[in-house]
Amino acid sequence: MSELEMMVARLRTMGFLKSEQAEKAMLTIDRAIFIPNEYKSLAYSDNAFPIGYGQTISAPTVVSFMLDKLELKPGMKILEVGTGSGYNAALISHILGVRGKLISIEILPQLYDLAKKNLSKVASLLPNNLTMLCMDGSEGYEKEALYDRIVITAAMPSLEFNSPFVKQLKKDGKIVAPVGNSWSQNLILYDNKTRTSQRVLSVMFVPLVGKGGFKPD
Repeated sequence: MSELEMMVARLRTMGFLKSEQAEKAMLTIDRAIFIPNEYKSLAYSDNAFPIGYGQTISAPTVVSFMLDKLELKPGMKILEVGTGSGYNAALISHILGVRGKLISIEILPQLYDLAKKNLSKVASLLPNNLTMLCMDGSEGYEKEALYDRIVITAAMPSLEFNSPFVKQLKKDGKIVAPVGNSWSQNLILYDNKTRTSQRVLSVMFVPLVGKGGFKPD
């Protein structure tokens, strides 16, 4: 069994990886491709790693848990805010298949370029369903709304019922996002069908920046 296969097996045993489609995506997309060279020997460990510019690639447990809570299905239309290394975008793209659509937004030009480079290495494994944008996505992307799911990979100050993200959801859509401050955050699952939010995991993400994110001190 390869190190990648052992990583995925651990996630399944721990209960973080329940979806067969997510499991297949994590077996297909090699996490090591998205890890900086100095950490590649640890690519399959359950750790977050810096990817430059104050940003990180999340630990596999967190990535798989978020995928599970999103309940992704082929053909869905998804908005991802915070492309980062591109790893999560690659996994979502793989799950959505040829009929799906993923809009992934990165505010930092350097990370946008990094993600494009990383994703080019797995392009042959992905359907042509990913659109990357370099812009402020802290209030979503209304041009492509409505979305089946929205996933935010940076900590938000809050997630209110009247937020731009909620307004860009389909009636039965869901949002998965970390919410909190620099010392305490919870992963929030918002269900637009029931108009309810629940805390599903204690996490620690870098702060969301931009118009709808944290304001500079």
